[in-house]
Amino acid sequence: MAANKKHKKKFAKKLLHKYRLVILNEDTFEERLSFKLTRLNVFVTVTLSAILLVAATTVIIAFTPLREYIPGYSSPELKSRAVDLAYKSDSLQRVLKLNDQYLNSIKSVLTGEAETGSLNRDSIMESPQPPGEIEPIEPSRADSLLREEVAQEDKYNILASAADNVDFSLFPPVKGSISESFNLKDRHYAVDIVVPKNSAVKSVADGRVIFSEWTTQTGYVIIVRHNYGLLSVYKHNASLTKEQGDIVKTGEVIATAGSTGEYTSGPHLHFELWNEGVPVNPTDYIDFD
Repeated sequence: MAANKKHKKKFAKKLLHKYRLVILNEDTFEERLSFKLTRLNVFVTVTLSAILLVAATTVIIAFTPLREYIPGYSSPELKSRAVDLAYKSDSLQRVLKLNDQYLNSIKSVLTGEAETGSLNRDSIMESPQPPGEIEPIEPSRADSLLREEVAQEDKYNILASAADNVDFSLFPPVKGSISESFNLKDRHYAVDIVVPKNSAVKSVADGRVIFSEWTTQTGYVIIVRHNYGLLSVYKHNASLTKEQGDIVKTGEVIATAGSTGEYTSGPHLHFELWNEGVPVNPTDYIDFD
């Protein structure tokens, strides 16, 4: 026990034993600087310096742009560019897919398997199913009973449906001649109205903008949701004056007509009208002349 205490005292004495660090001029041996040191204060100084170095490095990595020079860290600008490139590559893949489908349709026409009227670059979304692949499904008894029950409920429903109110007055988005009419068979769910470039495109009714963006195929597109389950779609615009979430009034300018996007052949408005998810012929409700 006494030996232990003696050893501890000896160790403490070594820690507190004083040394002098002297800096001399090599030529004249003149003393320039001198420091009184102990092993303890040298240890404390080195430890504090290491802690400060770690803290400074952490601050640099966390709060300054210098972290971009450290391998494994990237700048927000690089991340933003990576996201943009990912979106563009996704759009290019979609365009390539649509082009392949269109070329397959052309091949079908050349071989006599399809009619030329079925080729439409503006509305094609998927390749037509080859005949014989889809088998008709006979409705089951349970399905028939459910349909009858729903029909009876609608029969006595006092609330008007969208179909009952779709004939309310709609404002023409533009005035011009129709170059291509609505055609369900060809999957052209719109009317194309020829108008001068930068003509004002107006909302057909009161509503809220639910989509206002650029698309590769149809350029600047804006979609407005109206009452009674109606959606109006305006494509190939030169520019958009409203953003997603904006409230628009009947006849209010929401875009300018143009010829943007891949699926266009000149300045016109590609206008679609949807009723509860079903495309309807806009000329049944709007006079474009």
